[in-house]
Amino acid sequence: MNTGDTAWILMCTALVFIMTPGVAFFYGGMARRKNILSILTQCFAIICLVSLQWVLFGYSLSFGPDAGHGIIGNLEWIGLRGVGQEPSSTYAGTVPHLAFMMFQGMFAIITPALMVGAFAERVKFSALVLFTLLWSTFVYDPIAHWVWGAGGWLGSIGALDFAGGIVVHVSSGVSALLLAILIGKRVGYAKQAFAPHNLPITFLGGALLWIGWFGFNAGSALEAGGLAANAFVTTNTAAAAAGMAWAFMEWKMDGAPTVLGIVSGVVAGLVAITPACGFVSALSAIPIGLIAGIGCYFAVARLKPLLGYDDSLDVFGVHGIGGIWGTLATGLFAATAINPAGADGLLMGNAKLFLVQIFYMIVCIAYALIVTGILYKVVDLLVGMRVDKQSELIGLDLTQHNESAYTILE
Repeated sequence: MNTGDTAWILMCTALVFIMTPGVAFFYGGMARRKNILSILTQCFAIICLVSLQWVLFGYSLSFGPDAGHGIIGNLEWIGLRGVGQEPSSTYAGTVPHLAFMMFQGMFAIITPALMVGAFAERVKFSALVLFTLLWSTFVYDPIAHWVWGAGGWLGSIGALDFAGGIVVHVSSGVSALLLAILIGKRVGYAKQAFAPHNLPITFLGGALLWIGWFGFNAGSALEAGGLAANAFVTTNTAAAAAGMAWAFMEWKMDGAPTVLGIVSGVVAGLVAITPACGFVSALSAIPIGLIAGIGCYFAVARLKPLLGYDDSLDVFGVHGIGGIWGTLATGLFAATAINPAGADGLLMGNAKLFLVQIFYMIVCIAYALIVTGILYKVVDLLVGMRVDKQSELIGLDLTQHNESAYTILE
């Protein structure tokens, strides 16, 4: 056991935890004032719910000994049985197994929290709780095992995902898009302006995300060393490039750069570099960030209005599109000179990795969409996913939680 690595992973675990309240603020500021508390409540409830699920059986399903064919972990580690203070012989061999478990648990927490933004302002709290439990168990846990678990079948064929481009961002992004479509548009969508009610809160959330992302990406090196430093630098570089790219796109296309735009661009860059950060150089992070900022801007500002879906707070446009690009970019820019445990990408003459990344992306998107659609039907049948029209018009803060964030009515 290495005390420096242990301290690093524990600190990164706390940084990743900060990201979920960061998501709550980021989304809460973009929502209308009558719904901000519902978003904060949903995100905190997800922290509590998934924390319990992870300890009881989620970690075992994701990282436990393979149950066969690389599909899912068995329940040998249920209730953290056998997961103790000594390092694991399989994962992160220089830190306590409990530290690795908790670090990965923060990833499991934030992933369903990201989806909250797509169906914000119209989902029952009871449905959110039930759906989150089911989605974490039947979508997140299997995909995490496929890629990161010992014996996982996608990891075995060489799929690279350093910190969760597909496992976290694409799985949640495409699932969120499907849910937004199935649940339906908000009352008045496209007929009235749904402007963010408090952009300083969104800015605060974005800043917390940027800070937390250093733990998210650099912590995924699982040791305090050179690879963590590389991930730290590439993370910041891609975020900066994407933030400037989105701001300049707004400036050119819409007449002025905005705080919402530059913050959204930074998050898009952070998403895109997530799968690649431990496999690419700082210079490669610049085009990854620039393309993420431009691509996600068009997804949000042009594609969404064109197709007419109501992804309330642009989860798919930022996390789905950003994660897809980042996964492909890993197949382009990865270099064994950065990480010998990875592989060279297409630009280094290895077309195989790029093809593996495409296959990895397609399989996980298809699985997430199919299972999310089934879970939606189950939850809608049991408790109903959407609030009634009157509750939606009044706002979820009052109708779902009997609270109000502000004393001034809309």
